[in-house]
Amino acid sequence: MIPRYSCPEMVKIWEPQNKFKIWFEIEAHACDKQAELGIIPKDSAKKIWEKGNFEVARIDEIEAETKHDVIAFLTNVAEYVGDDARFIHQGMTSSDVLDTCLNVQLTQACDILLDDMDKVLLALEKRALEHKYTIRIGRSHGIHAEPTTFGLTLARFYAEMNRGKDRLINARKEISSCAISGAVGTFANINPEVEQYVAEKMGLEIEPISTQVIPRDRHAMFFATLGVIASSMENIATEIRHMQRTELREAEEFFSKGQKGSSAMPHKRNPVLTENLTGLARLIRMSVIPAMENVTLWHERDISHSSVERAIGPDTTVTMNFALNRLAGVIEKLVVYPDEMENNLNQLGGLHNSQRVLLALTQAGMSRENAYKIVQRNAMQSWKEKESFQELLKKDKEVINKITKQQVDEMFDIEYHTKYIDTIFKRVFNK
Repeated sequence: MIPRYSCPEMVKIWEPQNKFKIWFEIEAHACDKQAELGIIPKDSAKKIWEKGNFEVARIDEIEAETKHDVIAFLTNVAEYVGDDARFIHQGMTSSDVLDTCLNVQLTQACDILLDDMDKVLLALEKRALEHKYTIRIGRSHGIHAEPTTFGLTLARFYAEMNRGKDRLINARKEISSCAISGAVGTFANINPEVEQYVAEKMGLEIEPISTQVIPRDRHAMFFATLGVIASSMENIATEIRHMQRTELREAEEFFSKGQKGSSAMPHKRNPVLTENLTGLARLIRMSVIPAMENVTLWHERDISHSSVERAIGPDTTVTMNFALNRLAGVIEKLVVYPDEMENNLNQLGGLHNSQRVLLALTQAGMSRENAYKIVQRNAMQSWKEKESFQELLKKDKEVINKITKQQVDEMFDIEYHTKYIDTIFKRVFNK
């Protein structure tokens, strides 16, 4: 991923130095267990740890000739270890190293992403509590519906992202498997105890059955989870973008001193961060279909998945890391305009109370069909003539024959729409 959308901590996971370090640890741990089993000399296993080393540039140089990255790595390590290097990679195949390493890297990346999710959740919870009773109009189909609060909007996003975190925890578990099973996965040339030992040392679980490669349904599930979280990020970003529209101006991204919104129009304050998040979500989701297509391999293995994973592994996790941190920052600094929310709420002269009037008329004995017709008639006049819906209802004889003017006034009490907010917040935040 380009530096513009990268954070150093995540990038480091995918750098060659870290990858080859993991390769060496896998090989050296395998040697330790094989020495314990009496397959290779214990002194050799010890020397492999003591003398083992590698140089990225040298590995690249060897690979240019061998056209095989694992052989190039083993050749370079042997240059440091000497004669005892013949015991490295005993009974193993390249995928034992490659697949186990990839899963280590993905779990390392996942741990960072889980921390990032916590930042987003913390920001959402803090702002939700801050705006728990900040009234705004709810919209369906983009049209005014009934009142809600900005706190409920943020609480909804919190719940969604919290589900995303749960899915990511499961995805981490799904991807945390190790395979040291040799050619075609039969353990013909390596004891299964070696796999168990390496898995424990690398913080993984054993793959119950591998076919020289770890099954790619695990990876498909991992990247699909990132795709779902990306969609949730875009959901939040899109709401903020809508709220920042001039016609609404209910909230906006923080605009720092000296920041410029347009090269042509000095007045512009654009939602650039949330627009950027929308684009980044598309990049993250772009990995999902290739990851799913990687599930299908020829017989026990092929490498059609390899080139895909070399790209989507780093690119997707690096992008997700950057995006989550950007989202957390947007939420933390989001500028909220409660007065504009109230102004927008009142734009339609109280029409948001239409359902409450409809229900009151039915409860007073009027058929739902007639009640709907009467309420809609007054609502459309209010909409067209910009008259007070509340006053129109009090002038309507068919309404007043069923409910009093005082009851009509009571139906326009905004607190009616907020009475169960505490109940919802307890469900979402458990507090």
